[in-house]
Amino acid sequence: MKNKFLTFILFSNLLTPNLFAQTDPLSRRIDSLIQAAHRIGVFNGNIIVISKGQTIYKAAVGFADGSRQYPLTMQKRFDIGSIAKEFNGMSIMLLAERKKLSATDPIRKYLPEFPAWADSIHISHLLNYTSGLPATAANTDQGVLNELLVLKNLANIPGRAYIYSYANVYLQQRIVEKVSGLKYQAFVEKNILKPLDMKHTVMDLPLNDTTMAIAFNNKFINEKPRETTSGWPRLTAEDLYRFVLAVDSYKLVGKTSVQKLSEHFGEGESSLGEAKFENGELVWHQHHGSNYNYEALVTHDLKNDRFVILTTSNQNFKVRQLTTAILSILDHKPYTVPKRSLYLELREEMLADFDAGVAFYRTATEQKDVYDLSFPIGDLVNTGKFLMRRNRIDDAIRVFTLGLLLDLQDKDYGIACQFIAEGYKQQGRYDMAVLYAQRAVRKDPDNKIARSMLDQMGISGKN
Repeated sequence: MKNKFLTFILFSNLLTPNLFAQTDPLSRRIDSLIQAAHRIGVFNGNIIVISKGQTIYKAAVGFADGSRQYPLTMQKRFDIGSIAKEFNGMSIMLLAERKKLSATDPIRKYLPEFPAWADSIHISHLLNYTSGLPATAANTDQGVLNELLVLKNLANIPGRAYIYSYANVYLQQRIVEKVSGLKYQAFVEKNILKPLDMKHTVMDLPLNDTTMAIAFNNKFINEKPRETTSGWPRLTAEDLYRFVLAVDSYKLVGKTSVQKLSEHFGEGESSLGEAKFENGELVWHQHHGSNYNYEALVTHDLKNDRFVILTTSNQNFKVRQLTTAILSILDHKPYTVPKRSLYLELREEMLADFDAGVAFYRTATEQKDVYDLSFPIGDLVNTGKFLMRRNRIDDAIRVFTLGLLLDLQDKDYGIACQFIAEGYKQQGRYDMAVLYAQRAVRKDPDNKIARSMLDQMGISGKN
């Protein structure tokens, strides 16, 4: 009984480590939101909220690892997933501003060892993921290199379609090394980390290092160390804030370079995630990243001069909803505490046993008090994408097709059809790929990705 009582005290303390006195109404409301999110099981991590230059809220909430024996602290470092690509994008533009390279240069100018397709890919294609390089399953630098050296043909003509392939990041890093004469990690340390006084950021720090927040799943099982590619910054939430602030205030590179990095193709992300310019001025910068149960979201609303930084070691895909709720609080509006993610549990069920996963899905969609059912097509599309990345193409197509049975907006229907087409294209079933790409375009004429697939298969994307 005594041990249970001590555990309760520890758990209660972990919910309220806010570093600020709970006297400010906004701080109290944000703290109430974050505590509730932690109790429900959708947030374990660090958070910083800054408005008009003033820190409104800063807290470490939850546990340092799945053992639940140690509280999380603001000094813990996190992996930030895809947000890390801002570092290689910044590195490329730093070299461009120094006249060491041009974004219009073909990559073979710097990397002559690659096949002839490297002549058609410009550095700018790497920046916005339109190089035509196919997705890679390799998890080491050598593995990525080996795949590229034997690659015969690109998936599409550069500049014509968006493919989120890590090969784009890998090649950016190799170009930085070739041009600068430094290892990529050393270039970042010299040109980004030190100038910005990011003292708590370490490149390629092992994920099981004692200064890391150790990632764990919803069953509180720690992630096992695994081989990864290199070039990953591991950093604190405060260093992440320091970096994004420098990017958005043009302290690292100028406005023209930031605009270049914000360019994107269709619905695809830019090197900065989602960055919006209005009348030549940056007004919004948001970037989401996730990696092996780490997750992060940075949001900079420049119009209203406010920042929200969330880093977590227990991925639940609720950081966007939490950010929306925090922004509502700052606007003195009502907010909603996120529910559990259906997608996270659905993908694991379907990965283990597809038919059992379908049965779970039908049952779970009736539990409105437990799961977030606000975007059902998103749950299915994300599950299908998860299965595709694991080469479960047939199952992925079945999941996307299940999504077509929902009551969908034309845009969402088009996206589901687009992914079905991509699945069939990967299997070489081009007749079915054409059929669903055409359905995507009919439902959503602005679907550039489906149109580009049709163009690559020699079919007109016109209605």
